Amino acid sequence: MGASLVGAGMDSATLLESMRAKEALLEGHFELSSGLHSDRYFQCALFLQYPDEAGAAAQSLARAVKGLDIDVVVGPAMGAVTFSYEVGRACGTRALFTERKDGEMVLRRGFSLKQGERVLVVEDVLTTGGSAREVIQVLESLGAKVVAAGCLVNRSGGNPFADLNIPLVALSDVEARTWAPADCPLCASGTQAVKPGSRPGA
Repeated sequence: MGASLVGAGMDSATLLESMRAKEALLEGHFELSSGLHSDRYFQCALFLQYPDEAGAAAQSLARAVKGLDIDVVVGPAMGAVTFSYEVGRACGTRALFTERKDGEMVLRRGFSLKQGERVLVVEDVLTTGGSAREVIQVLESLGAKVVAAGCLVNRSGGNPFADLNIPLVALSDVEARTWAPADCPLCASGTQAVKPGSRPGA
């Protein structure tokens, strides 16, 4: 159950083409929020602002998890709120989100889970899977059963939840290389790293 599952519907090439067209996928030389440098940058909100595309991607994920009997879809705020809602719609389930309070991931706003409810945890982009892992821990502490994780883009290089025996459904697996600034070959070539998230209006 630790293996990656293959989505259906909107295939990887179509998804990435749409993301490029909407500048949700940039290619060049970027400084990530972690401080690492990368040759690709994802801002999925620019893709998810289009309901038709977001809905098509959600339908793909819903088809891929159809046999898992999902009861609830949960994603971490803020990035996964829109996508988790669309996936919930596609699955015909409730859609909740977790958020941070005092630095800790929690389920708030009157949201609750019943003992044993089967949950799909959804992210927009997976890099290390750290936030999604925190969500999984919160949900399991409340008695829910996380049966799968899903995302638009997986750039982790594998399944970050394999050790938890939780399968990953990625609509696209993308190799996005990262380097410490001192080791960055793009810096060595003389190009300047940019931070897209720091642009006005970003």
